[in-house]
Amino acid sequence: MAFAAFVIHSRPYRETSQLVDVFTREQGRQSLVAKGSRQPRSPLKGLLQPFVPLRLAFAGKGELKNLHSAEASGPAIPLTGAALYSGLYLNELLYYLLETQTPFDEVFEAYYKTLKKLASGDAIEPCLRHFEFYMLNILGYGVDFTQDALTGDAIRPEGWYGYQPESGFIALAQAEPGAYPGEHLYALAELDLSRVEVLASAKRFSRQALGPYLGGRPLRSRALFIKGKRGSRSE
Repeated sequence: MAFAAFVIHSRPYRETSQLVDVFTREQGRQSLVAKGSRQPRSPLKGLLQPFVPLRLAFAGKGELKNLHSAEASGPAIPLTGAALYSGLYLNELLYYLLETQTPFDEVFEAYYKTLKKLASGDAIEPCLRHFEFYMLNILGYGVDFTQDALTGDAIRPEGWYGYQPESGFIALAQAEPGAYPGEHLYALAELDLSRVEVLASAKRFSRQALGPYLGGRPLRSRALFIKGKRGSRSE
């Protein structure tokens, strides 16, 4: 049986093979050995790349399974520039946040749609924030943007709130560095990111909320994006 999949991470293994982490619609995240995939004449050479829709057949009893066959089920999703780094960022989120061998078919569809939006030129920041919020909710890490996590009172649009990881928003006596305006929280509850200042709050919240589950790992996609921006300025 073949499964719909995308490659989200790969690395060389022994002399001619690869260890490939894939995200499948039916079987969730899987770790595979692609034997001989780095040989010059391997049919897998050049196929096991990010953003290529694949059909994969694999088997094995342990966590590390053997890849038996792979074929493209469609053209590669064309991501370039900032959209490419953003796609790599999505891959890192899947790699670090999803436990292996657990189906997340809805996440698969959301991921696929987000990649296509990035490729079609949709605004990058809203695309990423929508996916991050979706991931937080689907994994049970979401918070209530309309209720004080300490008192249970409704968020006041004119108030200021601090975020406590894994709990939610707590009312503050006054504005202070890093505080969120109550009106921004109501916008986030509706995923209304049309205002620049609300979009900035959404990004800050996502980083705070995802941080504990990423375990402080430095994300390679962010480093590549920063390096790419520096390179473009020097040209």
